[in-house]
Amino acid sequence: MANNFDSNFTRKLARVFLEKFDSERVLSKNVDTQLLTGKFNPSTGANVDFKRPTDYLSVRTANGDVSGETASDIITGKATGTVQDYFTAFVDYDEADEAIKMDQLDQLLAPLATRIKTDLELDFAAFMMKNTALIAGSVGTPADVWDDIAEAGAMLQATGVPGDMPWFYAVNPFTQRKLASNQRSLGAGGTAGTLISDSIRKATITEDFAGFDRVLTATTLASYTTGTGADRAGTLTAAPTPTYVAAKDTMTQVLAVTAFQANLVVAAGETITVAGSSRLNLNTRELVLDDAGAVIPWTGTVTETVTLGASGEGNITVTGPGIFEATGAYNTVNAALANGAVVTLSGAAVTTYQPNLFWHKQAFSIGSVPIKKLHSTDTVATTEDGLQFRVSKGVGFLENEQKVRFDFRPAYGVMNPFFAGQGFGS
Repeated sequence: MANNFDSNFTRKLARVFLEKFDSERVLSKNVDTQLLTGKFNPSTGANVDFKRPTDYLSVRTANGDVSGETASDIITGKATGTVQDYFTAFVDYDEADEAIKMDQLDQLLAPLATRIKTDLELDFAAFMMKNTALIAGSVGTPADVWDDIAEAGAMLQATGVPGDMPWFYAVNPFTQRKLASNQRSLGAGGTAGTLISDSIRKATITEDFAGFDRVLTATTLASYTTGTGADRAGTLTAAPTPTYVAAKDTMTQVLAVTAFQANLVVAAGETITVAGSSRLNLNTRELVLDDAGAVIPWTGTVTETVTLGASGEGNITVTGPGIFEATGAYNTVNAALANGAVVTLSGAAVTTYQPNLFWHKQAFSIGSVPIKKLHSTDTVATTEDGLQFRVSKGVGFLENEQKVRFDFRPAYGVMNPFFAGQGFGS
Protein backbone atom coordinates (compact mmCIF):
# COMPACT_ATOMS: atom_id res chain seq x y z
CA MET A 1 0.00 0.00 0.00
CA ALA A 2 1.23 3.50 -0.76
CA ASN A 3 2.33 5.77 2.05
CA ASN A 4 -0.53 7.72 3.63
CA PHE A 5 0.25 11.04 5.30
CA ASP A 6 -1.88 13.47 7.24
CA SER A 7 -2.38 16.84 5.58
CA ASN A 8 -0.35 18.51 8.34
CA PHE A 9 2.63 16.20 7.91
CA THR A 10 5.15 18.94 7.04
CA ARG A 11 3.84 21.07 9.90
CA LYS A 12 4.62 18.29 12.35
CA LEU A 13 8.10 17.96 10.89
CA ALA A 14 8.64 21.73 10.92
CA ARG A 15 7.61 22.09 14.55
CA VAL A 16 9.96 19.42 15.83
CA PHE A 17 12.82 20.39 13.50
CA LEU A 18 12.57 24.05 14.49
CA GLU A 19 12.62 23.23 18.19
CA LYS A 20 15.75 21.10 17.83
CA PHE A 21 17.52 23.60 15.59
CA ASP A 22 16.77 26.68 17.64
CA SER A 23 17.66 25.10 20.97
CA GLU A 24 21.30 24.54 19.96
CA ARG A 25 22.37 27.82 18.35
CA VAL A 26 24.98 29.94 20.12
CA LEU A 27 26.92 32.37 17.90
CA SER A 28 24.15 33.00 15.39
CA LYS A 29 21.74 33.60 18.28
CA ASN A 30 23.72 36.54 19.65
CA VAL A 31 23.98 38.84 16.63
CA ASP A 32 21.44 41.15 15.06
CA THR A 33 18.69 39.50 13.05
CA GLN A 34 16.25 42.39 12.79
CA LEU A 35 18.22 44.23 10.10
CA LEU A 36 17.97 41.34 7.66
CA THR A 37 14.62 39.86 8.66
CA GLY A 38 12.09 40.32 5.88
CA LYS A 39 14.46 42.34 3.69
CA PHE A 40 15.01 39.77 0.95
CA ASN A 41 12.49 39.18 -1.82
CA PRO A 42 12.62 38.35 -5.55
CA SER A 43 13.42 41.98 -6.39
CA THR A 44 16.41 42.37 -4.07
CA GLY A 45 18.75 39.89 -5.72
CA ALA A 46 21.67 38.51 -3.73
CA ASN A 47 22.32 41.64 -1.63
CA VAL A 48 20.47 44.07 0.59
CA ASP A 49 22.18 47.32 1.62
CA PHE A 50 21.82 49.34 4.81
CA LYS A 51 23.05 52.87 5.43
CA ARG A 52 26.00 53.31 7.75
CA PRO A 53 25.77 56.18 10.26
CA THR A 54 27.38 59.46 9.27
CA ASP A 55 29.85 61.46 11.35
CA TYR A 56 30.84 65.11 11.45
CA LEU A 57 33.33 67.59 12.89
CA SER A 58 32.63 70.51 15.18
CA VAL A 59 34.56 73.81 15.02
CA ARG A 60 35.54 76.16 17.84
CA THR A 61 35.43 79.91 17.36
CA ALA A 62 35.79 82.87 19.70
CA ASN A 63 32.75 84.76 18.46
CA GLY A 64 30.58 82.10 16.85
CA ASP A 65 31.32 83.29 13.31
CA VAL A 66 31.72 80.13 11.21
CA SER A 67 31.58 81.86 7.82
CA GLY A 68 35.25 81.15 7.26
CA GLU A 69 35.04 77.52 8.39
CA THR A 70 34.49 74.45 6.20
CA ALA A 71 31.17 72.68 6.56
CA SER A 72 31.26 68.95 7.28
CA ASP A 73 30.62 66.67 4.33
CA ILE A 74 27.65 64.33 4.38
CA ILE A 75 29.01 60.93 3.35
CA THR A 76 26.70 57.93 3.37
CA GLY A 77 28.12 54.43 3.28
CA LYS A 78 26.38 51.09 3.12
CA ALA A 79 26.63 47.76 4.86
CA THR A 80 25.59 44.77 2.77
CA GLY A 81 23.74 41.60 3.65
CA THR A 82 24.82 38.87 1.22
CA VAL A 83 22.97 35.66 0.38
CA GLN A 84 24.83 32.42 1.14
CA ASP A 85 24.44 28.89 -0.22
CA TYR A 86 21.58 26.60 0.74
CA PHE A 87 21.80 24.36 3.78
CA THR A 88 19.76 21.24 2.98
CA ALA A 89 19.13 17.93 4.71
CA PHE A 90 16.81 15.27 3.36
CA VAL A 91 15.53 11.78 4.08
CA ASP A 92 13.33 9.45 2.12
CA TYR A 93 9.60 9.16 2.73
CA ASP A 94 9.50 5.71 4.16
CA GLU A 95 11.93 6.58 6.94
CA ALA A 96 9.77 9.52 7.93
CA ASP A 97 6.57 7.49 7.68
CA GLU A 98 7.98 4.79 9.92
CA ALA A 99 9.22 7.31 12.46
CA ILE A 100 5.83 9.00 12.62
CA LYS A 101 4.00 5.70 13.09
CA MET A 102 6.43 4.78 15.85
CA ASP A 103 6.10 8.28 17.38
CA GLN A 104 9.83 8.88 16.92
CA LEU A 105 9.87 12.31 15.30
CA ASP A 106 12.46 13.60 17.80
CA GLN A 107 14.74 10.66 17.10
CA LEU A 108 14.46 11.19 13.35
CA LEU A 109 14.88 14.95 13.25
CA ALA A 110 17.41 15.69 15.99
CA PRO A 111 20.43 14.63 13.89
CA LEU A 112 19.14 16.58 10.86
CA ALA A 113 18.57 19.71 12.90
CA THR A 114 21.92 19.33 14.64
CA ARG A 115 23.74 18.94 11.34
CA ILE A 116 22.25 22.08 9.77
CA LYS A 117 22.73 24.01 13.02
CA THR A 118 26.37 22.90 13.28
CA ASP A 119 27.13 23.69 9.64
CA LEU A 120 25.49 27.11 10.00
CA GLU A 121 27.37 27.92 13.19
CA LEU A 122 30.70 26.82 11.68
CA ASP A 123 30.11 28.84 8.53
CA PHE A 124 28.96 31.93 10.39
CA ALA A 125 31.83 31.70 12.90
CA ALA A 126 34.32 31.71 10.01
CA PHE A 127 32.52 34.74 8.56
CA MET A 128 32.77 36.51 11.91
CA MET A 129 36.44 35.64 12.40
CA LYS A 130 37.61 37.10 9.09
CA ASN A 131 35.48 40.24 9.41
CA THR A 132 36.72 41.46 12.80
CA ALA A 133 38.75 44.68 12.93
CA LEU A 134 40.06 44.51 16.51
CA ILE A 135 42.44 42.24 18.37
CA ALA A 136 43.06 41.77 22.08
CA GLY A 137 46.15 39.97 23.32
CA SER A 138 48.93 38.37 21.32
CA VAL A 139 48.23 35.85 18.55
CA GLY A 140 49.14 32.38 19.76
CA THR A 141 48.99 33.20 23.49
CA PRO A 142 46.04 31.43 25.14
CA ALA A 143 43.48 33.47 27.02
CA ASP A 144 43.73 31.55 30.27
CA VAL A 145 42.88 34.14 32.93
CA TRP A 146 39.96 36.53 33.29
CA ASP A 147 42.32 39.48 32.77
CA ASP A 148 42.62 38.33 29.14
CA ILE A 149 38.85 38.43 28.73
CA ALA A 150 38.72 41.85 30.39
CA GLU A 151 41.36 43.12 27.94
CA ALA A 152 38.96 42.48 25.08
CA GLY A 153 36.24 44.38 26.92
CA ALA A 154 38.67 47.23 27.47
CA MET A 155 39.51 47.22 23.75
CA LEU A 156 35.86 47.59 22.80
CA GLN A 157 35.38 50.40 25.28
CA ALA A 158 38.62 52.20 24.46
CA THR A 159 37.89 52.19 20.72
CA GLY A 160 34.49 53.76 21.25
CA VAL A 161 32.14 50.82 20.75
CA PRO A 162 28.79 51.82 22.28
CA GLY A 163 27.31 50.01 25.25
CA ASP A 164 23.76 50.35 23.93
CA MET A 165 23.49 46.62 23.17
CA PRO A 166 25.02 43.46 24.64
CA TRP A 167 28.70 42.59 24.23
CA PHE A 168 29.71 38.92 23.93
CA TYR A 169 32.92 36.91 24.26
CA ALA A 170 33.12 33.29 23.05
CA VAL A 171 35.77 30.69 23.98
CA ASN A 172 36.25 27.01 23.29
CA PRO A 173 35.52 24.39 26.00
CA PHE A 174 39.16 24.00 27.04
CA THR A 175 39.51 27.73 27.60
CA GLN A 176 36.34 27.55 29.68
CA ARG A 177 37.95 24.86 31.83
CA LYS A 178 41.11 26.94 32.27
CA LEU A 179 39.11 30.00 33.28
CA ALA A 180 37.15 27.91 35.78
CA SER A 181 40.36 26.70 37.41
CA ASN A 182 41.60 30.27 37.78
CA GLN A 183 38.46 31.65 39.40
CA ARG A 184 36.13 29.04 40.76
CA SER A 185 33.62 31.55 42.14
CA LEU A 186 32.35 32.24 38.63
CA GLY A 187 29.52 30.13 37.32
CA ALA A 188 26.74 30.40 34.83
CA GLY A 189 25.82 33.91 35.91
CA GLY A 190 22.15 34.54 36.64
CA THR A 191 20.64 32.61 33.77
CA ALA A 192 18.54 30.19 35.77
CA GLY A 193 14.87 30.87 35.28
CA THR A 194 15.36 33.59 32.71
CA LEU A 195 13.76 33.63 29.26
CA ILE A 196 16.75 32.63 27.17
CA SER A 197 17.25 29.61 24.94
CA ASP A 198 18.52 26.40 26.46
CA SER A 199 21.67 26.55 24.33
CA ILE A 200 22.58 30.03 25.58
CA ARG A 201 21.92 29.03 29.18
CA LYS A 202 24.20 26.02 28.87
CA ALA A 203 26.86 27.96 26.97
CA THR A 204 27.02 30.86 29.42
CA ILE A 205 30.08 30.87 31.65
CA THR A 206 29.22 34.14 33.37
CA GLU A 207 27.17 37.29 32.87
CA ASP A 208 28.08 40.95 33.41
CA PHE A 209 31.77 40.33 33.94
CA ALA A 210 35.02 41.53 32.39
CA GLY A 211 33.12 44.17 30.41
CA PHE A 212 30.84 41.65 28.68
CA ASP A 213 27.15 41.02 29.09
CA ARG A 214 27.78 37.33 28.52
CA VAL A 215 30.89 35.13 28.21
CA LEU A 216 30.04 31.97 26.29
CA THR A 217 31.57 28.67 25.35
CA ALA A 218 31.21 27.47 21.76
CA THR A 219 32.43 24.37 19.94
CA THR A 220 32.15 25.99 16.51
CA LEU A 221 34.80 28.72 16.69
CA ALA A 222 36.69 28.99 13.40
CA SER A 223 40.43 28.51 12.91
CA TYR A 224 43.05 29.29 10.29
CA THR A 225 46.46 27.83 9.44
CA THR A 226 49.40 30.05 8.54
CA GLY A 227 51.48 29.34 5.45
CA THR A 228 54.91 27.77 5.07
CA GLY A 229 57.90 30.11 5.37
CA ALA A 230 59.71 31.90 8.18
CA ASP A 231 59.71 35.34 6.55
CA ARG A 232 56.40 36.82 7.72
CA ALA A 233 57.40 40.48 7.40
CA GLY A 234 57.46 42.66 4.32
CA THR A 235 56.79 46.23 3.24
CA LEU A 236 54.06 48.22 1.56
CA THR A 237 54.86 48.94 -2.09
CA ALA A 238 52.29 51.73 -2.21
CA ALA A 239 50.25 53.75 0.23
CA PRO A 240 46.76 52.24 0.35
CA THR A 241 43.84 54.56 -0.33
CA PRO A 242 43.23 56.23 3.06
CA THR A 243 39.82 57.83 2.45
CA TYR A 244 36.50 56.98 4.00
CA VAL A 245 34.81 57.31 0.62
CA ALA A 246 36.94 54.43 -0.68
CA ALA A 247 36.19 52.19 2.31
CA LYS A 248 32.66 53.14 3.35
CA ASP A 249 30.76 50.44 1.44
CA THR A 250 33.00 47.46 2.25
CA MET A 251 35.01 48.63 5.27
CA THR A 252 38.00 46.90 3.70
CA GLN A 253 41.34 48.11 2.36
CA VAL A 254 43.82 46.60 -0.11
CA LEU A 255 47.47 46.46 0.99
CA ALA A 256 50.04 46.10 -1.82
CA VAL A 257 53.00 44.28 -0.25
CA THR A 258 56.35 42.75 -1.12
CA ALA A 259 59.39 41.05 0.48
CA PHE A 260 57.43 38.35 2.31
CA GLN A 261 58.34 34.67 2.02
CA ALA A 262 58.20 33.57 -1.61
CA ASN A 263 54.79 32.13 -2.53
CA LEU A 264 53.51 32.63 1.00
CA VAL A 265 49.86 31.70 1.52
CA VAL A 266 48.19 34.33 3.68
CA ALA A 267 45.03 32.86 5.22
CA ALA A 268 41.73 34.62 5.80
CA GLY A 269 41.55 35.45 9.50
CA GLU A 270 45.22 36.30 9.96
CA THR A 271 46.11 39.57 11.66
CA ILE A 272 48.39 42.07 9.95
CA THR A 273 50.16 45.09 11.47
CA VAL A 274 51.56 48.12 9.62
CA ALA A 275 54.23 50.07 11.48
CA GLY A 276 53.79 53.80 11.98
CA SER A 277 50.01 53.87 12.34
CA SER A 278 48.17 53.65 15.66
CA ARG A 279 44.53 52.99 16.49
CA LEU A 280 42.10 55.82 17.32
CA ASN A 281 38.95 55.88 19.43
CA LEU A 282 36.14 56.13 16.88
CA ASN A 283 34.16 58.58 19.02
CA THR A 284 36.85 60.95 20.27
CA ARG A 285 39.36 60.35 17.41
CA GLU A 286 42.07 60.33 20.09
CA LEU A 287 44.84 57.74 20.40
CA VAL A 288 44.02 54.52 22.23
CA LEU A 289 46.56 53.84 24.99
CA ASP A 290 47.06 50.55 26.82
CA ASP A 291 47.49 50.07 30.58
CA ALA A 292 51.18 50.96 30.30
CA GLY A 293 50.43 54.19 28.44
CA ALA A 294 51.68 52.85 25.10
CA VAL A 295 49.80 53.50 21.87
CA ILE A 296 48.01 50.51 20.38
CA PRO A 297 49.15 49.87 16.80
CA TRP A 298 46.67 49.58 13.97
CA THR A 299 45.92 46.03 12.86
CA GLY A 300 43.72 44.62 10.14
CA THR A 301 42.24 41.17 9.60
CA VAL A 302 42.75 39.38 6.29
CA THR A 303 39.36 38.77 4.67
CA GLU A 304 40.38 36.58 1.73
CA THR A 305 43.09 33.93 1.44
CA VAL A 306 45.78 34.99 -1.04
CA THR A 307 49.01 33.42 -2.36
CA LEU A 308 51.85 35.90 -2.76
CA GLY A 309 54.31 35.83 -5.65
CA ALA A 310 57.90 34.66 -6.01
CA SER A 311 59.19 37.89 -4.44
CA GLY A 312 56.63 37.81 -1.68
CA GLU A 313 54.54 40.37 -3.54
CA GLY A 314 50.78 40.67 -3.88
CA ASN A 315 47.62 42.37 -2.68
CA ILE A 316 46.18 41.57 0.75
CA THR A 317 42.63 42.67 1.52
CA VAL A 318 41.98 43.51 5.17
CA THR A 319 38.97 44.67 7.14
CA GLY A 320 38.99 47.55 9.60
CA PRO A 321 40.63 50.03 7.17
CA GLY A 322 43.26 52.54 8.21
CA ILE A 323 41.48 55.79 7.34
CA PHE A 324 43.34 59.11 7.61
CA GLU A 325 42.02 62.34 6.13
CA ALA A 326 42.66 66.01 6.82
CA THR A 327 39.10 66.53 8.06
CA GLY A 328 39.39 63.62 10.50
CA ALA A 329 35.67 62.89 10.86
CA TYR A 330 36.12 59.21 9.99
CA ASN A 331 39.78 58.64 10.87
CA THR A 332 40.65 55.28 12.38
CA VAL A 333 44.45 55.85 12.58
CA ASN A 334 46.69 58.74 13.66
CA ALA A 335 48.78 58.57 10.48
CA ALA A 336 48.14 57.16 7.03
CA LEU A 337 49.59 53.76 6.17
CA ALA A 338 52.70 54.79 4.26
CA ASN A 339 54.55 53.43 1.24
CA GLY A 340 57.57 51.44 2.48
CA ALA A 341 56.12 50.83 5.95
CA VAL A 342 56.96 47.48 7.52
CA VAL A 343 54.09 45.00 7.36
CA THR A 344 54.02 42.03 9.75
CA LEU A 345 51.78 38.98 9.87
CA SER A 346 51.15 37.87 13.45
CA GLY A 347 51.91 34.37 14.65
CA ALA A 348 54.32 31.67 13.49
CA ALA A 349 54.53 29.78 10.22
CA VAL A 350 52.59 26.53 9.66
CA THR A 351 50.54 26.94 12.82
CA THR A 352 46.82 26.57 13.36
CA TYR A 353 45.16 29.28 15.44
CA GLN A 354 41.63 29.36 16.82
CA PRO A 355 40.92 32.88 18.06
CA ASN A 356 38.30 33.58 20.64
CA LEU A 357 35.71 36.05 19.36
CA PHE A 358 34.28 39.15 21.00
CA TRP A 359 31.61 41.41 19.54
CA HIS A 360 28.87 43.97 20.01
CA LYS A 361 25.49 42.54 19.03
CA GLN A 362 25.26 44.78 15.97
CA ALA A 363 28.72 43.95 14.62
CA PHE A 364 27.12 41.27 12.45
CA SER A 365 23.68 40.36 11.21
CA ILE A 366 22.16 37.14 9.99
CA GLY A 367 18.85 36.61 8.25
CA SER A 368 17.18 34.12 5.99
CA VAL A 369 16.14 34.34 2.37
CA PRO A 370 12.60 33.29 1.39
CA ILE A 371 12.81 30.10 -0.64
CA LYS A 372 10.40 29.59 -3.52
CA LYS A 373 7.74 26.93 -3.19
CA LEU A 374 8.32 23.56 -4.79
CA HIS A 375 5.60 21.59 -6.60
CA SER A 376 5.03 19.62 -3.44
CA THR A 377 3.64 20.07 0.04
CA ASP A 378 5.57 22.82 1.79
CA THR A 379 5.54 24.38 5.25
CA VAL A 380 7.54 27.47 6.19
CA ALA A 381 8.68 27.68 9.81
CA THR A 382 10.29 30.67 11.49
CA THR A 383 12.43 30.90 14.62
CA GLU A 384 11.70 33.54 17.26
CA ASP A 385 14.47 35.75 15.87
CA GLY A 386 13.21 35.52 12.30
CA LEU A 387 15.22 32.74 10.62
CA GLN A 388 12.99 30.89 8.16
CA PHE A 389 13.00 27.26 7.03
CA ARG A 390 11.12 25.37 4.36
CA VAL A 391 10.01 21.80 4.98
CA SER A 392 8.88 19.92 1.86
CA LYS A 393 7.59 16.49 1.06
CA GLY A 394 7.35 15.22 -2.49
CA VAL A 395 8.99 12.89 -4.98
CA GLY A 396 12.16 12.77 -7.00
CA PHE A 397 10.55 11.30 -10.08
CA LEU A 398 13.83 11.12 -12.00
CA GLU A 399 15.32 9.07 -9.18
CA ASN A 400 12.04 7.19 -8.58
CA GLU A 401 12.23 8.16 -4.89
CA GLN A 402 10.02 9.88 -2.35
CA LYS A 403 11.64 12.63 -0.31
CA VAL A 404 11.32 14.86 2.72
CA ARG A 405 13.72 17.79 2.72
CA PHE A 406 14.60 20.71 4.98
CA ASP A 407 16.03 23.90 3.45
CA PHE A 408 17.54 27.02 4.96
CA ARG A 409 19.28 29.82 3.05
CA PRO A 410 20.94 32.47 5.20
CA ALA A 411 22.26 35.92 4.45
CA TYR A 412 25.21 37.36 6.39
CA GLY A 413 26.06 40.99 6.94
CA VAL A 414 29.00 42.89 8.46
CA MET A 415 27.40 45.91 10.04
CA ASN A 416 30.60 47.29 11.60
CA PRO A 417 33.90 45.36 11.76
CA PHE A 418 35.18 47.80 14.40
CA PHE A 419 32.52 46.38 16.74
CA ALA A 420 34.22 42.96 16.86
CA GLY A 421 37.61 41.36 17.41
CA GLN A 422 39.74 38.27 17.90
CA GLY A 423 40.73 37.46 21.47
CA PHE A 424 43.98 35.94 22.73
CA GLY A 425 45.96 36.06 25.97
CA SER A 426 48.59 38.59 27.01
